[in-house]
Order: sequence, then structure tokens, then C-alpha cells
Amino acid sequence: MKLIELKLNEYLDILLSDAPAPGGGSVSALAGAQGAALMAMVCDLTTAKEKYADEYELCREIREKAGSLYEGFARAIDEDTEAFNLVAAAFKMPRETDEQKATRKQAIADSTLEATRVPYRVMGMAAEGLQLAERLQGHYNRNCDSDYGVGVLNLMTCIRGAWLNVKINLPGVKDEALAKEYEEGGRKMLADGEVIAERIFSEIEEGL
Repeated sequence: MKLIELKLNEYLDILLSDAPAPGGGSVSALAGAQGAALMAMVCDLTTAKEKYADEYELCREIREKAGSLYEGFARAIDEDTEAFNLVAAAFKMPRETDEQKATRKQAIADSTLEATRVPYRVMGMAAEGLQLAERLQGHYNRNCDSDYGVGVLNLMTCIRGAWLNVKINLPGVKDEALAKEYEEGGRKMLADGEVIAERIFSEIEEGL
């Protein structure tokens, strides 16, 4: 059964256990899903009020995009754990002969690349979510200030957490050009996200 299909208490019980996965990568994707879901909720609660009629078009657009991001994050919860399991399985492969060693080495390289690619993609989705949040700022039902803010915080947590999962796997990425792309791209998404999240959080806090 997929993680996304578990009951909440079942999922948390697995996290509480000594099972190595799901771990930080899946939790980061879940944070992204929560952030995207809150953005969608804020949009829905805005278009439900006539006083915000001028914001309907923008909110409907952002609602649709946030819904798509939510679906991507939800899939990534399992994809991250699946990628980790591939790495773990590769390290357990036999290495008694030269052929086995070569096969094992390639399997480790391939699975590590996937374990890096998944959180990097999650970072990209969270960065897109924060850009949506930035567009939504000042154009939503102000009764949702805290929901909007928590959504932003979840998206930023997602970026930070996914970045740690990229970083821990980067040394195993043998393609130097690709490793550099992930390093530089990840750092930029992290830095840009920090600016957006801090600005939105400060403005919400000051306005409450």
C-alpha cells in the first residue's frame, strides 16, 4: 500500500518507528502538499465571498495551479521513499565477482541519481508554490491570513527539507555537470524561497 493511502495515524506510526523510510524526503513532500492545499483552500474561501469579486479570476487561476502542485507533491511522498528503497537495495547487491561489483556499482549510481532527482523536483514544485503565494498576496480573503501564512511556511519547509535530501545524495551523482546543475539550481531555489517566505510571513504577522 502506498503511503498516501495510509490513515494519518498509520503514517505517523511508521515515522515514529525505526524504519529508515519514509524519512525526511517524504515528509518534505508532505509539507509541500499541505502548503499547496492551503493555497487552494484560501482561494476557494475567497471566491466564496462577493466582496472579493475583483479577485475571482486570479484566485481561480491560482487554485487550479495549486491543485496540480498538490497532486505532484502527493505522488512525491511515495516517490521519495521508493527512491530510497532502490538505493538500499543496490547496496545489498552481491559483490563477490567483478561482474557483480560492476553491476552493483551501476545500480548504486542509478538509484542515487533518482534519489537526488526526486527531491530536486520537489524543490521546484515548492518554489512554484511560493511564486503562486506571492501572486496571491493582498488578493485573498483576509480572514484566511493565518491559513495563507501557514501554507507559505509549509512550502518553505518543503524547499529546505528537499534541499537537504538533494545535498546528502549529491556526492553520489557521478555526472559532474548534472551535479553542478543540482547544486546551483537548488541553492538558487532555496535563496529565492527564503526571500519570498520571510517577506510574506513578516507582512502577515505585522498585520494581525
